[in-house]
Amino acid sequence: MDKHRSIEALAALAHETRLDVFRLLVKQGADGMAAGDIGDRLAVRQNTMSANLAVLSRAGLVRSKRDGRSVTYFADFDGMRGLLGFLMEDCCGGNPQLCQPLLDEIACAC
Repeated sequence: MDKHRSIEALAALAHETRLDVFRLLVKQGADGMAAGDIGDRLAVRQNTMSANLAVLSRAGLVRSKRDGRSVTYFADFDGMRGLLGFLMEDCCGGNPQLCQPLLDEIACAC
């Protein structure tokens, strides 16, 4: 992930509702969650939720799957790992390979 994409992802998460959505989708894992259910769970109107999901999607933090009229959203774990990798790129005195076990640890099969 490059600097521009990282700024976009961090900006997307720097909003209370979007952060709540992302964390909820992380908890849901591979099952994901329908857009309407996300809105219901977080008490957010449908049009507002749609806008927030679009921001998270453009930032590479969520992905969606359409099934007829229903859209299920999932946390994009590759996007999350990309952001964390970028943030840790220069860690450990310029030896990022020392942090690789940490990145491997957070890699899930979702």
